[in-house]
Amino acid sequence: RGAAGWSHCHHAHGGRRRGRDPGALRDVPHRLRQGAAGCVATLLHDAAMNPAEVVKQRMQMYNSPYHRVTDCVRAVWQNEGAGAFYRSYTTQLTMNVPFQAIHFMTYEFLQEHFNPQRRYNPSSHVLSGACAGAVAAAATTPLDVCKTLLNTQESLALNSHITGHITGMASAFRTVYQVGGVTAYFRGVQARVIYQIPSTAIAWSVYEFFKYLITKRQEEWRAGK
Repeated sequence: RGAAGWSHCHHAHGGRRRGRDPGALRDVPHRLRQGAAGCVATLLHDAAMNPAEVVKQRMQMYNSPYHRVTDCVRAVWQNEGAGAFYRSYTTQLTMNVPFQAIHFMTYEFLQEHFNPQRRYNPSSHVLSGACAGAVAAAATTPLDVCKTLLNTQESLALNSHITGHITGMASAFRTVYQVGGVTAYFRGVQARVIYQIPSTAIAWSVYEFFKYLITKRQEEWRAGK
């Protein structure tokens, strides 16, 4: 998800190790720049995709009144205004920004160990991508649990001693702790990690393959001039 956006930011911000270090970024630690690339990519990706996510969720609801995407978009726009498409934007960023920052930094760290020459190496890209996704998924599971509670207003929590709607991440964190204690923050961590491992492994391997292919063709074209 968002592979085109974050791969572009990764390529733009990751030039230091290849000697393409813009003056304004010269003194910024390399690992922080990798994390910043993930954050910038997430901001752009979620800004573009949040309306689509809103429409998807509304069409997936039980007994949804919408049968076509255009019907859903028109109804939301007319009844709730354009702001409804971005109501969950900050909540989405609260989870996705840390996830992508950890994801980027972990991938680059593993590549420096498994593939220090930075050559095209499919096995190292798959392994690094899978591990990076697993680490990022596990580390951000508490945020995902709270985001899910915010989006669903899960009845078990609301029917306990918690009254009213849950609003904001701080309220969600308190509610999760009150309902299930510290362990509740990591419910579903195994499923989340298992889901992310193939996703990030495929994304990075495809990105590295096309980067290698495009670079190779550019070099052949220059050599033939």
